[in-house]
Amino acid sequence: MAKITKDMLIGQLLQLNPNIAPILMREGMHCIGCPSSQMESLEEAAMVHGMDADVLVARLNNFLEAE
Repeated sequence: MAKITKDMLIGQLLQLNPNIAPILMREGMHCIGCPSSQMESLEEAAMVHGMDADVLVARLNNFLEAE
């Protein structure tokens, strides 16, 4: 199973598992459909949205483990 890291691009995350999109949306990242966000790292996106990237990574990895 792949492990999500802060340096992964949003586009990579969505390719890894499209079901990650609703989680990011729920966390306030409503711009994930924007073409430029596809080339932004998870850490960069978290910073722009005032989130703790480590917490977000943990949530996403917990999701993947449970799925």
